[in-house]
This record gives sequence, structure tokens and C-alpha cells, in this order.
Amino acid sequence: MSVRVAVVGLGWAGRELWLPLLREHADFEVVAVVDPDQASRAAFEEGTDITVHSTVDALTAQAVDLAVVAVPNHLHADVAAALLASGISVFLEKPVCLTSDQVDTLAAAERGGGMLMAGSAARHRGDVRALARIMPGLGDIRHVDLAWVRARGVPQAGGWFTQRDKAGGGVLVDLGWHLLDALAFLLGPVRFPQVIGVTSDDFVNDRAWHAAWRQDQPAGAAADVEDTARGFLVRDDGVSVSLQASWASHEALDLSLIRVEGSSGTAELRCTFGFSPNRQPEPVLTLTREGTNTRLAVPTEPVGCEYRRQLDGLAGMLAAPDNRGKAIADARTIVRIIESFYASARSVRAQRAVRAFQ
Repeated sequence: MSVRVAVVGLGWAGRELWLPLLREHADFEVVAVVDPDQASRAAFEEGTDITVHSTVDALTAQAVDLAVVAVPNHLHADVAAALLASGISVFLEKPVCLTSDQVDTLAAAERGGGMLMAGSAARHRGDVRALARIMPGLGDIRHVDLAWVRARGVPQAGGWFTQRDKAGGGVLVDLGWHLLDALAFLLGPVRFPQVIGVTSDDFVNDRAWHAAWRQDQPAGAAADVEDTARGFLVRDDGVSVSLQASWASHEALDLSLIRVEGSSGTAELRCTFGFSPNRQPEPVLTLTREGTNTRLAVPTEPVGCEYRRQLDGLAGMLAAPDNRGKAIADARTIVRIIESFYASARSVRAQRAVRAFQ
């Protein structure tokens, strides 16, 4: 029996990503869409018999098994909590929420209603899974380098993605969440008692560095978030982590990098996450041990297949009660890291401002 799904949000992710994937997947039947914008609803209604609503209040647990929520970041917690409280399970794309208080809100809503499941694509890539398979041979893990550096890829200038009150932050919340989730997949989720970070905004308000593949038009307002975040973190288990996330840079091609150093060897994956056309030629996974570099085989996959792969296991997760609470716990860890990172970055900026006036 198909899972009855409502897609909440007809922006780029809902319209261009999740709706096509859900409609072609055998496990799901799209029975409703929700968007508050009348023009978006009208455009969708043409040529379809799917029910269209203006608010999630119109959805009921009797008619909908799962809601795939693809709304701006600042709405994630409120929309998901309302759906969970009504008994509808929720698949919520990253970032699950923006603050520790919002994590608590979602946890309370899940305890009384539907199950929360979180979407984050990187862990579902074939090359990342190939890296995971060789991790046991690396011995005790000592350090991990994480990076997702775009050549040109700033989201819509002046759009909600670049407004702190709507996005919760800039590239750290956007690309950084993927990197931190991939790390949790590879090493397991633990606390990070030490987080030091800095941010910069050299590119975010320059149209020359925008994400051309999105074909967004400028929204008019100036961006007030970072386009680059660099940090050094230490996990509870003693593993150190360097992190860089950049929407734009002076590089020719985008690079996503995961480099894992262990007592018995080092593994490095170089590839390109996401949909950007500024891609590495192919993913490359290398194992280095005692001065010898060995290139390992990784699968060749279509761009974006990791998003469909999330759906492949979603119906099974929905049917497994022991998944309840897992997305909340994982989100709490990542949100705390991001909060600590931004606090560190604010402290650095404050110190620089003081020195500038001395």
C-alpha cells in the first residue's frame, strides 16, 4: 500500500525536487500540496487533480500519512510541530530547525503525535558510503577534514536564503549542515565540547558569484549572512575536525572533501555534492598507508540520485517505531554545534571591532 504524502511548500525544493521524485516513486502517492502563495497554488493546479491547500491545518492524519516539508528555514519548526501534533509524520529537509529551543518544541510535538524524520543527502551518496566501508581499516580515527567549497554558488541575492531572520544563518546552516551530518554518519553522533569558528562575507552581495544554475532573480534586499565559514572543532571522543563551507570562492570548480586520518591510514574523498554544474570530473577516493596511495573504486551515479535514495528507505523508516526520537537527537547535536560556532564568530568580530577603534 502506498504512503499518502502531502508536499508542503512549492518553492524550488518542493516543486523541482521532491514533487517529481515522489510522483515517480512506487512507495508514495502524492495526495495534496500546501502553499500559502495564491499564485504558486494556481500555477500548480493547472493540469493536476491533486488537492491544493493554503495552510497545513487542512491536512488530517486520516487523509495523509506523511508530509514532506520544504518551506523556508524559519518556518521549519512551526510547520513541522503543527503537523506532528495533528498525528501526521513529517519528513523535514535540513536544517531540521534553527535553535535549541526549536529542537525542544519538535521533541514535544513528536512525543504526542507523528514521527519526525530528517532529510540530509550526503550520507546517501554512493561515494560517501564507499568511504564509510573502508573506515574500519583506518584504525583509531584522529582527525577529519570537511569542506564544501563552491566556485560560484551564492543563493538568490536578497532572497530568504541570505536573510538571517529567515534562514537562521548563511552557508554554515546550508552546506555546513550537510557536512556535519555526513560526519555523524561516518563516526557516529557525539557532543562537541570545543567549537571555534570564523565567518566572512566577501561574495554574498556580489551578483557575479550567484548560483547561476538556480536561475533566480535578485530579490532586492542586501544579504546579511556569511558566505564562508571556517572552524576547528573537537568531539567528545577526542577526534578533531576542521570545517570549511563556502558558497563562493576563487576556485575553478566546486570541491566537496572528506579526509579521515586514522592510526592505520588516511582516506580522502574528493567529489562535488549537490547540483552545481561546476563539478569535479568524477569522485576520487584514495587510501594512503605507509607512503603508498591507492585509488579505490567508487560508483558512478547520476547527479542528485542521493535525493531519490532518501525516499527509497523512507517508507520503511516510517513503519519502524524505534526511529522515533532519532531525528530530534541528531538535530540537537548539529544545532548546538552551529550555535557555538556562531557565538565564537561573533566574539572574534567583536574583538576586531574593539581593536579597530584603539
